[in-house]
Amino acid sequence: MPRARPHVTLGVSGGIASYKSCILARRLTEQGAAVDVVLTRAAGEFVRPVLFEGLTGRPALGSLWERTPALAHLDLAKQSDLVIVAPATAHLLARAAMGLADDLLTTILVARTGPVLAAPAMNDAMYAHPATQANVTTLSARGWTFVGPERGALAEGPSELPGRMSEPDTILAAALHLVAAPGPLKGKRVLITAGPTREHLDPVRVITNPSSGRMGFALAEAAHARGADVTLVTGPTELALPAGVRAQRVETTAEMERAVHTASADADVIIMAAAPADFRPTIQSPSKRPRSNGHMHVDFESTTDILSTLPRVSSSRVVVGFALETGGDGVARAQEKLNSKALDLVILNDALEPGAGFEVTTNRVTIVRKRGAPVALPLASKRDVAERILDEVESVLS
Repeated sequence: MPRARPHVTLGVSGGIASYKSCILARRLTEQGAAVDVVLTRAAGEFVRPVLFEGLTGRPALGSLWERTPALAHLDLAKQSDLVIVAPATAHLLARAAMGLADDLLTTILVARTGPVLAAPAMNDAMYAHPATQANVTTLSARGWTFVGPERGALAEGPSELPGRMSEPDTILAAALHLVAAPGPLKGKRVLITAGPTREHLDPVRVITNPSSGRMGFALAEAAHARGADVTLVTGPTELALPAGVRAQRVETTAEMERAVHTASADADVIIMAAAPADFRPTIQSPSKRPRSNGHMHVDFESTTDILSTLPRVSSSRVVVGFALETGGDGVARAQEKLNSKALDLVILNDALEPGAGFEVTTNRVTIVRKRGAPVALPLASKRDVAERILDEVESVLS
């Protein structure tokens, strides 16, 4: 968000998906935004204005004539950091594309020169109609940004075609990205790896580790919120992919290596937060080995150290490695890793420390830097740790 208390105008048009707008209004408020909700007449038939007032702490607006200052449309159009329309029905999109200004919301949209984010929501056939598609094209050409629609359940039943409004957290992520404050990461291409990899013994047995991917996912979400163009390469994980982030799922270390090399070609920042398997079986059995065969002997070979194979194509590229240790002088080993692999930062943590490492939502890390003394951070949520790591990345970029 661009300042301590940003201003967002949330326009709600008349559709069943307007219940999601209540959640979005609350999420925006929790992010510290001052949210002015503007409802069309039809939206007021689905959700009462008093509900939005309770969620945002600010009066919801509707009519040009009631409880509205004479120049409210100009004030909201000019002073808002972002105008969001969610849901954006087919009728709303048509009125906006035509430049109609027959209620408070469309008047704001006609007077608006800053960013507009729209989340379409309608029947799938209505979204596919040539008129709707032409309206979306027209508004996109005028600078509107669209999020969704998605495939899934509609009011009339399931659908395999787009029409369903995106979820509130997806819209929130797009909003944060659009109005991210100017900073070193805004507009930068950031590649992040996350999660474990799996190396197969046979078709049903694997060698892996307990990495959940939470640290890498938190970094991807935080970088996207700072305005970065984020690519996430992730191993197997149960986590939902971060909204607004390009993601590629891989399984083996070799697959991760190929994906990273492809995605890193134009990356300004690379953060290797994944925990790829260090070893793989020398021979993978093509079929499941029965337990009745008794003792199994497996020979292992090292996998590729992905980080060491990345070319430093630009002296301005920032590369961050992770070092997971289990005690001892971890800082010295992290410093050695930083120097031997020509890294800008190494994020050190202890796999055995309670509340840090694998399969937990918190972490305690030490940031080892090329310049300056290591910085030991207190135990915190992985999202808070991600923000602190990105602060260090921005310091290097500056």
